[in-house]
Amino acid sequence: MKMIYGVSDRPKAGRLVAFAVQQLLAIMAATLVVPVIVNSGAGLTGPDAMSTAAALFGAGVGTLVYVLFTKRRSPVFLGSSFAFIGSMSAAFAGAASVAVGYLGLIIGAVFAGLVYVAIAAVVKLVGVKWLNKLMPAVVVGPTVSIIGLSLAGNAVGDLQKANAGGSVYIAILCGLAALIVTMVCSTYGGKTARLIPFIIGILSGYALAAIFTGMGFATGCDALKITDFSPLTGLVSEGVNLSTFFTLPDFTFFTALGGFSGIDAAYIGTLAVAYVPVAFVVFAEHIADHKNISSIIEKDLLEDPGLSRTLLGDGVGSMVGAFFGGCPNTTYGESIACVAITRNASVYTIIAAAVGAIIISFVSPFVAFVNSIPSCVMGGVCMALYGFIAVSGLKMVQTVDLNENRNLFVVSAILIAGIGGLTISFGEITITNVAVALILGIIVNAVLSGKETNRSDDGEKENGPSK
Repeated sequence: MKMIYGVSDRPKAGRLVAFAVQQLLAIMAATLVVPVIVNSGAGLTGPDAMSTAAALFGAGVGTLVYVLFTKRRSPVFLGSSFAFIGSMSAAFAGAASVAVGYLGLIIGAVFAGLVYVAIAAVVKLVGVKWLNKLMPAVVVGPTVSIIGLSLAGNAVGDLQKANAGGSVYIAILCGLAALIVTMVCSTYGGKTARLIPFIIGILSGYALAAIFTGMGFATGCDALKITDFSPLTGLVSEGVNLSTFFTLPDFTFFTALGGFSGIDAAYIGTLAVAYVPVAFVVFAEHIADHKNISSIIEKDLLEDPGLSRTLLGDGVGSMVGAFFGGCPNTTYGESIACVAITRNASVYTIIAAAVGAIIISFVSPFVAFVNSIPSCVMGGVCMALYGFIAVSGLKMVQTVDLNENRNLFVVSAILIAGIGGLTISFGEITITNVAVALILGIIVNAVLSGKETNRSDDGEKENGPSK
């Protein structure tokens, strides 16, 4: 795929801001929802609740750390990791107080980050050739597809969600309008429109949803009310002034400072068990994401800047992100899909998006605006984002001979395990369907690797043509 902007290209200032906002819109919803889920699971409310603004700040800082370690050669944004939600909940469940729980978030992220650092050290010593043999295209391709396909339910679920309790059919209409506008801009639009299709699509869907909601209030028809403006009206009711426009996020370390007295060896052990195994799972997804972005920009990032650097950037960035926002970070498929669709691989866009995330975390109106975007609109746009991730994986499989039974079985095992949602749980630890599918694919590929050929074509035997 030919990029309009390469990794080292620097767009003009005006375009750079627009591209950065687009990246933020692509990753922001998922980044903000992780602390919301943890708050709900751990029963954290009011001043004890994790801050979504702090999580956004942590994602921005973590991404800058990643860019630094990768020498500005990998255009990937880091956001809050869903894989660690169970680990974060365990940190609060085993804590003697909320302050101890917040300190546990930081300690747990350090445990996870150190796993990445240790693996990076091993990779630095032995190289990555073993990795290419362990995970060839026949394994990585369908695994990347699973990353997108496993999110399909989230996109469709959001598409059918009316935030203000209106009609699901109106919600679907607005979401599909956002999707169609995004696709039309990306396919038929001018150069600028093709580079920012998500901004145009989201704003178009938001405008249509706002019109329907306005008609609902004017006519008293509740079915038309699909936009919840309470985040914006709540801000206005407080009075817009300097103190409400700019607010300091509740950084994790603020509360964590009061938790040192409640730390003991048993709790440290709980954190290690909760975070370390998940780090190995996320490592597998790290590989798949970087294989995916490498195929998109046609440059092997595992060789340059190297897997050791991407791991260090991800691991250290995750620790730094959790220090501020509590959430360990990970590479985001939404960001990679945004690169693929817009053909903008400029790392300066990622840097600008990271800086933007840091700034926006202090700006209450923007956070309120993002929170007011109807779920159906984001669901429509995410259909394109997640679909592109799935298709990127399928493109990797194009080079694989699927007439060969060995390859056919590997791909089949990965797709069925991943789409079927096969997960494995050990207490608080859950190995995601993506990681299980990848591990299963590696095992099947290794078991069947003894056959040079094993074609399913008629008239051919396992090891060559019939005589």
